[in-house]
Amino acid sequence: MAAAFNKKALELGCGDLSDYFWYHTIDLGDGLITPGTYDYRFNLDQFHFPDNLTGMRVLDVGSGTGFFAFEFERRGAEVTSVDLPSMANLDRFPGETLEQTIRKVEGMMREHALYSAEQREEIFGIEALKELHRTHLDGPFKFCHGRLKSKVARCYSTIYEVSREKLGQGDFDLVFIGDVLVHTINPLQALATVAALCRGTLIVSQVLAETVESQPLMLYVGGDQPGKDEVTWWWPNQLCFEQMLRKLGFREATLVGYHTGRVRPGGGAYKRAVIHATR
Repeated sequence: MAAAFNKKALELGCGDLSDYFWYHTIDLGDGLITPGTYDYRFNLDQFHFPDNLTGMRVLDVGSGTGFFAFEFERRGAEVTSVDLPSMANLDRFPGETLEQTIRKVEGMMREHALYSAEQREEIFGIEALKELHRTHLDGPFKFCHGRLKSKVARCYSTIYEVSREKLGQGDFDLVFIGDVLVHTINPLQALATVAALCRGTLIVSQVLAETVESQPLMLYVGGDQPGKDEVTWWWPNQLCFEQMLRKLGFREATLVGYHTGRVRPGGGAYKRAVIHATR
């Protein structure tokens, strides 16, 4: 699919996009569809988003390629997208060097990327952090933003530092956090920072710890080998999430279901919980 996309992009005069990593599959029109690792186009109903977001302000935290930000905009919302200002801002395990973290990210991208061996060597041999940020986050998002003629606003911030001042506006009617908290060392702090910006509904989608205990627990999944993890450390169970959200001021916090699919190109199945919290 990547080869077909790159060929089509060249035919449409978009230039050479073969060094980009596409986290999401996005239909950009004119037969141009990005070769994303995750294709959410056919299971959107599993997230239980409102069909009509006209007049609402929506915050998409950790946008990646931008699929959800652009989808919220398509449904009528005024959308702000938040992502890291640099790959140097990735959370790191205490004592881990930046170089170790970058190597892990490159390894994860190799596993999921849809490139030839020659392209991989060229892309992942790049040591400059700004190049990794361009190919993994900023470049793909900006390309899709331009092709879609989108008005989504972009804010660069870590999840811990996002604020009304940085965003340049007040609270949001809907806040979405997808597969972000699992990549934070301090997920409660991260959740609390974002929750403070939400005046309506907060939707979290990520893997949960499937524990049989009736206690609110957070499972550590970072392993015991220095420098070896998937930039993932904590999986809360359902009760933990519900209690944290209620303590953060949400009246209701409910597991509304799961979204499922397969990761490309390997085809491995995934399952993510969808939790809705309302003020």
